[in-house]
Amino acid sequence: MSEGRSRGADRSGEARRPILNTHVHLPPNFSAFDTVEDAVTTAAREGVRVLGVSNFHDLGVYARFASIAERAGILPLFGLEFTCVVDALQQAGTRVNDPANPGRMYLCAKGIGRYATPGPEALRLMAAARDVDQDRMRRMVARLRAWFAEAGLETSLTDELIAEDVAERAGVPRASVVLQERHVAMAFQEALFRQADAGRRGDLLTRAFGGPPAASVEDPIAVQGEIRSRLMKAGRPAFESESPVSFEHALRLTLELQGIPCYPTLADGASPVCPWEEPPDGLAERLLARGIPAAELIPGRNRPEVVDAYVAAFRDAGIIVMAGTEHNTRKRIPLEPRCVDGSLPSATARAAFREATCVVAAHQHLRTSGRPGYVDGQGRLNPGFPDGEARIRWFAELGAELIGAASLAVA
Repeated sequence: MSEGRSRGADRSGEARRPILNTHVHLPPNFSAFDTVEDAVTTAAREGVRVLGVSNFHDLGVYARFASIAERAGILPLFGLEFTCVVDALQQAGTRVNDPANPGRMYLCAKGIGRYATPGPEALRLMAAARDVDQDRMRRMVARLRAWFAEAGLETSLTDELIAEDVAERAGVPRASVVLQERHVAMAFQEALFRQADAGRRGDLLTRAFGGPPAASVEDPIAVQGEIRSRLMKAGRPAFESESPVSFEHALRLTLELQGIPCYPTLADGASPVCPWEEPPDGLAERLLARGIPAAELIPGRNRPEVVDAYVAAFRDAGIIVMAGTEHNTRKRIPLEPRCVDGSLPSATARAAFREATCVVAAHQHLRTSGRPGYVDGQGRLNPGFPDGEARIRWFAELGAELIGAASLAVA
């Protein structure tokens, strides 16, 4: 590494703690933020230096995000999140990182180099995943509309009307919207609040749920959550089974987009912990066996000591590990990743998160400019280093320089 690059990495430091977040969802995904501009303004106000988006299905908002983030001195990271299924694990009934669905796996692509110009194979793979989800939401909205009508709440809601509303609120084209369960639950909650006062809401929800609501009928976010849990989940009246793409499909799409495959770890965000994720060093081995060299934690779901255990296991195995907050509900939590008890992750964990964030930043920069990154299009780690730690160190130093340059550009 050149002396100049080392000095650049040093210059990127600052007296106060830099905030790095590699996983948020931006509109038109269901999000705590109203618009991309809202997200970036909030991030800048909170002192965020790196903000990574991990939306489902669509890349259309990323150019807008990039432009706004760069003007704010925030380095943007581009990613996607997928729901996929591992056939062998599903057949065995093994829970991975989705406690309610054996064999179901969430997988992320990090630092994608081709967010602006995805190739034809990437577009084909993305379209296949979108079609499956759009068809499911169409059927789910119809079932929910009929169920609420029987309870006394008549609406004209359709998947198309909900999607058009999501697009208008987010300021995006309709074609970029793929509905999620949370969009649908919010649409029905808003219809309920428009048509009924608090007293009648309770009666309607009691009939719809088959029992009194647990949530306050004055709290829109709580009512949305209860509509999902009591009407839309497996075994409930409006449930429609998902048909996720295969793990191989999601992995291939990640690599076609020139991203780094990354596993979002649930850990004690589920109780009990999903068997595939125990013990931490066993999970690390399983990730490497499937060609996944990166992991991510959402510390807000985890106890500090659990964060430390998974960070140690991942880094001992040569897996980089980063952290985010998701921001995939309407609750406006801080953008700095913190543990479930509100504490900061340990200094060791934060150092690992920073290291991984820098690696992703460097990979994205290099792949966007047509150069080799941390992994290639076949998922192979860059071979130009004597060992894995040297590889991580080189990419982390370059990423630190890029992050420092982004903030200095608007200083």
